[in-house]
Amino acid sequence: MEGIFFNGNNGYIEGIVRGYRSGLLTSAVYSNLTQCDTLEDLKLQLSATDYGNFLANVPGSLSTSIIAEKATQKLIEEFRYIRAQAVQPLSKFMDFITYAYMIDNVALLITGTLHERDTHELLERCHPLGWFESLPALCVATNVEELYNTVLIDTPLAPYFKDCLSAADLDDLNIEIIRNTLYRAYLEDFYAFCKNLSHPSNEIMASLLEFEADRRVINISLNSFGTDITRDERLQLSPKFGKLYPSGTEALASADDIEQVRITVESVGDYKGFFDTSNNKSLEDHFYLREMELCRNAFTQQFTYSAIWAWVKAKEQEIRNITWIAECIAQNQKERIQNYISVF
Repeated sequence: MEGIFFNGNNGYIEGIVRGYRSGLLTSAVYSNLTQCDTLEDLKLQLSATDYGNFLANVPGSLSTSIIAEKATQKLIEEFRYIRAQAVQPLSKFMDFITYAYMIDNVALLITGTLHERDTHELLERCHPLGWFESLPALCVATNVEELYNTVLIDTPLAPYFKDCLSAADLDDLNIEIIRNTLYRAYLEDFYAFCKNLSHPSNEIMASLLEFEADRRVINISLNSFGTDITRDERLQLSPKFGKLYPSGTEALASADDIEQVRITVESVGDYKGFFDTSNNKSLEDHFYLREMELCRNAFTQQFTYSAIWAWVKAKEQEIRNITWIAECIAQNQKERIQNYISVF
């Protein structure tokens, strides 16, 4: 019965997304890409996939940055097309996906302005999915209160920003604290929203967001080593849900070295082996591998919003893979070209 009601508003969009998913690069295509000797060869191989002629109008010689930019542009166009068709609550769900990019854009602009980088260059580096009208005005903010009252109060990030006003001055450490505080509030809000979605969207999104929360908690713990961030501050930055929460989150907040982090993380069955570097995989690689496993599982269910989240994450991983392969070709580092994370 739920499927009947779901398809009334969302069936077309889910069909489109599953069509996009079928166009993701396969292991056979990746194998062909790794055999390329030049970026022009890479362009030719990609033209036989869903990417088609996305590099057809590029003036001059190809570069890795252009390939990444054009691939990202294709993802953004597809996402915006889906968003234009969406109605509540799917439209709100897709808005939540863009909030993460907004947070990254805010942190990027504040950090760049702090280091007196060129404003135009900073704005070009902002992710288009995280763009909002008052974003350029961030470049003139000098403290957190001004940042909130003049710029962010009219954006979707305003509710998440209320806990950041304690830091009066902007410096590198405070900006990272602001970023993580915003992410914590954002993830908790998104998690609460997804809990109220229909089955199976609520269950699948819960597992996807719990992994996202755990990844942030682990990174906060590791990045806190050698800083003045206290145990209580680490807890304040950590999302209050996930497979590690609450005992694992508290243990990570108190951890003093990587070994303590490893023991805590690997106490969760799904995260065993995350710190195993014997196969030349970093912790970040293990995060991506687990994320892609969750995304593949999300596509096995019907009548669910999680297919959109899974497609966006899988597409972003695909772009990272293409960029990595292109970079290895451009720098003639073919011995490292296999170090990508296969999506499907």
